[in-house]
Amino acid sequence: MKLRREVYPFLILTMGTGLVVVFICNFFGMGGIVSTYIGACVALLFTLYMFYFFRDPDRVVPDDPLAVVAGADGKIMRITKMREEQFMKCDTVRISIFLSLFDVHVNRAPIGGKSKFLGYFPGKRYFTFQEKSSDLNQHNAILIEGMGTRCLVKQIVGPVCRRVVYWLDPENAEEVRKGERIGMMKFGSRLDMYFPEGEVEVLAKIGDVVAAGESVIARVQKGTQNENN
Repeated sequence: MKLRREVYPFLILTMGTGLVVVFICNFFGMGGIVSTYIGACVALLFTLYMFYFFRDPDRVVPDDPLAVVAGADGKIMRITKMREEQFMKCDTVRISIFLSLFDVHVNRAPIGGKSKFLGYFPGKRYFTFQEKSSDLNQHNAILIEGMGTRCLVKQIVGPVCRRVVYWLDPENAEEVRKGERIGMMKFGSRLDMYFPEGEVEVLAKIGDVVAAGESVIARVQKGTQNENN
């Protein structure tokens, strides 16, 4: 199992947490051996969780060129038709995936094409299952322009750690393959994917559990693909 290198600062934090627990136990009069044992157990548990959280498994991307894959692991929380004026400037269908603290948090490109970083937006601390978190929480916005459709990706983080990362070139548009790793969100998050209405057929349903880069959530409509060729 691969691990993301972003885990290293958190391993230092877990060691510090263990030392704090030892200090607290000593303060309340526990013996040195007992306090050391408790602190070591706490540090070990946190370390194991960090290894689990920062795992980065390989995924099998479907061969179907019209398939749209999930951009994140988690559960389909909402499928909404709405007007997106800021970047897409058209009627869209938005597919929202909620990530729990136990899901893989590495994000992948839902479609292949040219990926452009639109910006980082600082924001509020709402829980990501709240509808207003889509616009008001800290997030990155990414636009991928592919064959037959476009996809606006929002990496949205919640109130806990509030850290979101885009790994590609933030200054220049860059070609990405469908299912390619593009970034990461940390400790409970939400990924929103917007597609122009009528350009994709949504196959996912609310409540579906999906895997990034592997689960097919929609298909590009053949007519729109031909129009863009």
